[in-house]
Amino acid sequence: MKLAEALQERADLNRRIEQLNSRLYRNSKVQQGRNPEEDPAELISELDGCIARLEYLIAKINICNCNTKTPDGKSITELIAKRDCLKIKIDAYRDLAGNASSLCDRVTRSEIVILSTVDVRALQKQIDAMSRELRCTDNMIQQLNWLTEID
Repeated sequence: MKLAEALQERADLNRRIEQLNSRLYRNSKVQQGRNPEEDPAELISELDGCIARLEYLIAKINICNCNTKTPDGKSITELIAKRDCLKIKIDAYRDLAGNASSLCDRVTRSEIVILSTVDVRALQKQIDAMSRELRCTDNMIQQLNWLTEID
């Protein structure tokens, strides 16, 4: 199985577990004299099976991410950390650039002047460079996901 397929299965299992939780909740109580729409014992059994498979996949994926290296020697885990932090940094810089570029217009000369404390143009260039780096990092992760066999 390719790493990408394991990641897809993990996402499917997470959705399935969420659905099973909802179904269990809806069938956990009934009015006296009525039967639940679905058997909670069967749902619990299916939930336990999904969770066991999820645990197995998570362990395999994490081990694979640690052991799989890029041509420059970085692991997928390192690339994921880099990607996640780039996303955080880009969001923060975009918020800063957006706030700094929305200056207040003055109607009269006696009103307070609001100025930006950062160079928005330079900040936007940094955002663009980080966005390119994010795309390259994400592309490398996706490529490795489809090339790597999970044990």
